[in-house]
This record gives sequence, structure tokens and C-alpha cells, in this order.
Amino acid sequence: MSRSLLSHFFSLSSTTPHLTSSVSGFFRKPRFRNTTGIRCCATLSISQPSGSDSPSVAVKKRVVSGVQPTGALHLGNYLGAIKNWISLQDNYDTFFFIVDLHAITQPHDTQELSRTTRDTAAIYLACGVDTSKASVFVQSHVHAHVELMWLLSSMTPIGWLNKMIQFKEKSRKAGDENVGVALLTYPVLMASDILLYQSDFVPVGDDQKQHLELTRELAERVNYLYGGRKWKKLGGRGGTIFKIPEPLIPPAGARVMSLTDGLSKMSKSATSDLSRINLLDPKDVIANKIKRCKTDSFPGLEFDNPERPECNNLLSIYQLVSGKKKEEVSRECQDMNWGTFKTLLTDALVDHLHPIQVRYQEIMSDSAYLDCILAEGAAKASGIADATLKNVYQAMGFLQR
Repeated sequence: MSRSLLSHFFSLSSTTPHLTSSVSGFFRKPRFRNTTGIRCCATLSISQPSGSDSPSVAVKKRVVSGVQPTGALHLGNYLGAIKNWISLQDNYDTFFFIVDLHAITQPHDTQELSRTTRDTAAIYLACGVDTSKASVFVQSHVHAHVELMWLLSSMTPIGWLNKMIQFKEKSRKAGDENVGVALLTYPVLMASDILLYQSDFVPVGDDQKQHLELTRELAERVNYLYGGRKWKKLGGRGGTIFKIPEPLIPPAGARVMSLTDGLSKMSKSATSDLSRINLLDPKDVIANKIKRCKTDSFPGLEFDNPERPECNNLLSIYQLVSGKKKEEVSRECQDMNWGTFKTLLTDALVDHLHPIQVRYQEIMSDSAYLDCILAEGAAKASGIADATLKNVYQAMGFLQR
């Protein structure tokens, strides 16, 4: 998950994330009506979404992913994660949730958490997540996440957690006295998020590969310690308790860098708001940020020059929001000066984000619709998560209710 989560095999388009079998080191458009309120279709099936009575229907692989509701979602969250979900939902059984429990691993604004959680859910839908194809819910609304985390914690060696790079970096900055235990153990919660849904694949960026490795190792550890014949002797079905999830690698070029430093990832936590394009930024704000973004003094514009990281980043953003191929952008922009290109990029960003902003406002204008979507998503997710959790309790020897 960003620290913003992770998931393989249908023929996807060339812009769809590709799959890998190992880890090194993780629309139907919402029914909007301009003249009446938005209505939520609350028809719900708790059955395993991948199941089918017909032998001719292929069982879909399952993908889970999520984004933290901390700060405003920006272009990096969208192009690096949410935009890719739209193609995934057509070919996979998808679960996209707002990971609000991860948002409290560091000090947070209690007045803002609920609001930003709703905002994030609305943006998912506005970006094109189709709830007839994907389940959208809030992490804390499915209690099994925390319960499974505790069970997994009992078999997670502390040495595994101490090796997590993000914990080392964040704890070093904050100091030991200001770091809560949750910052150390949140990779176990992330493992719970993934394993609860028997996930086949998880979209994963470079900063999360280590966390997916931990998830896979935990799944294998649980299967070895409690699965197979040991589980069967306790009345279970035997076999493996958890699927071993595989990483789903984002498409090349989807890693969006800061507008003020082409070598740093675009981030919510960056001090300056000028470093990122927020998805809800109005036109004049976008224009000002692009006008002031860092460039260089080389002639012309080009991709993939290691001495020009800002140039490569801005061209990549233009390619992604315009929908053009890399070769087209290269030909179009190779002789441009920065002034001309910045105007072109600003117009492309505004044109791309405007429909999302309009849909977001429509969704937020009807709180009952959004509440219904989240409740429906949580109910479907709980049906799957509770079944997994029950198996783990049984395999670990707990008295069954």
C-alpha cells in the first residue's frame, strides 16, 4: 500500500501492470444524475466472488490494494496506483480499500481522519473504480484486519521487523522516544490486509517490495506451523491456510517524481505543496505549480537522460495524462522550450483532472450514496475475511464459538 498495498494472468493492455512470479528483497461509471440525487444500488452477494456454478466460467484471480487517507491524494497516487486499478477491475476480483488503520502509525489529526477517509473513498470512485466490479471499503470497518494482525504477530520474529527499511528511516528521523510500536509492526498489519482475502496478487512499488516479502514469509510460516495434517487433526480441511501472494509490478513510467526534485518520489509528506499536483487542485493552482517546477538549462526535451531527471519526469507525466505513446511525446516535444512545454503540460493536466474533480463533487454531494457503497463493500469483504480468520483460529487451536 502506499506505504500507500499488492496482486496476475489475463491478457492486459500494454499500459496494464505486468506480473512477476517472484519477489526480490509488494467503471461501470457511478450512476450520476444531474437533476436528481445519486442512488446506491445495495444488492449484495456475500458468496466468494471468484466462484461460479458454470464450469465454463474462469475463476478470477484476486487483487487487493489501498491508499492511506493522510493528506490530499496527488498525481503520484493516481498515476502510480489508482489509475491502474481501473484496468485491473475488468479482469480480476478486486478489493480496493482505504487503509485508515495505517494512518495512525504516526501522530494524526483526529478531526481530519474521518473526513479524509471519506474524501479518499470518493476519489476512488471519481477516478473510475466501478463498484459493480470492485469492492470499496474502509479498513477499520472490517474488524478481522486487526484480529489477524494479532495472530500473525505471535509468530513474527522481531528481527524481521527490525530489518524493515521504512521503519529504520522514519524512526531515525523522529527519534526513539517519539516512535510508537505501530510504526514497527505495521508491516504485520499489511500482511493481514493481504492474507485475509486469499489474495493472488498485490500491486507493489519499489518501497513496498520488502513488505510483500515479509507477507509471503509469514504466509509460508503459518502454513508450515499450523497447516496440512496438523490443521486436519483439529477438524479443519487441511492443506494450506493462506495463499502465497505474488507482486504485480506497475507499468514503466508510472513512478511520478516530485516537481521540485526529479530524484525524489512525489509524496504527501513533502514539506512544500509545490512539489506535487493534488488531484483536486484547481486550474490556477496547477498552472502555478507547473510554472514554478524545477527544470534545467539543456536545449530541447528528452526522455531517459540521467542528467535530466526533471525533464524525464515532466515528459512522463505528460505522456501518462495525454494518453500518448512515448515515441509520440518524444517527437512532439524534442524541439520545444520549457515555456511552451509547460503550457502544454498544464492544459493536459487540467483536461485530464477536470472530469475527476466534477465526479468527486457529485459523489460528495450525496453522503448517503457514499455511505451505502462503503457499507456494501465492507459487508462483502467481511464475508471473505471472517472465513479466513475462522480457519486461522481453528488451525491455531482456539476454542471455536
